[in-house]
Amino acid sequence: MKRALACLRSGLLAAAMLGTTGASLAADATPMAEDPAVEARLVVISEELRCLVCQNESLAASRAELAEDLRREVRKLIRDGKSDPEIRDYLVARYGDFVLYRPPVKPTTWLLWFGPFVLLVGALVGLIAYLRRRSAGLAPTALTAADKAAAEALLADPSPDNQPKHKA
Repeated sequence: MKRALACLRSGLLAAAMLGTTGASLAADATPMAEDPAVEARLVVISEELRCLVCQNESLAASRAELAEDLRREVRKLIRDGKSDPEIRDYLVARYGDFVLYRPPVKPTTWLLWFGPFVLLVGALVGLIAYLRRRSAGLAPTALTAADKAAAEALLADPSPDNQPKHKA
């Protein structure tokens, strides 16, 4: 009975510790802008921008400190009356085309846009060349007259060594 109570106390203590740990690790929610219209524009703009730290997340979804700073900067630009293209141009001028999820097609971004297709075509050409070389190496060879005679002799030989063994 004492042992069961001790186990119960230990379990409750562990549960209480885990419960308080989760609360202490929770982050404060980021405050919304005073103006819901500003926040709505921020979301639209930041969905088209890449987080420079995470690189695979949009600026809107990222929790990185730099993303928070960039969102603050975009809010300030919105409040200053800048249009969406002006805000994008400002960020591209500052961070380059990499900040855009859909960078423009121009000579500096050709590798980004067309590189995967070039790699795919190269892989297909390599695969075709490999398969052709392999099929040429696997071409059937013709039997010589001596090989044919040896095969026929083996098939025609009625010796006991060549007969199948049957058990009765």
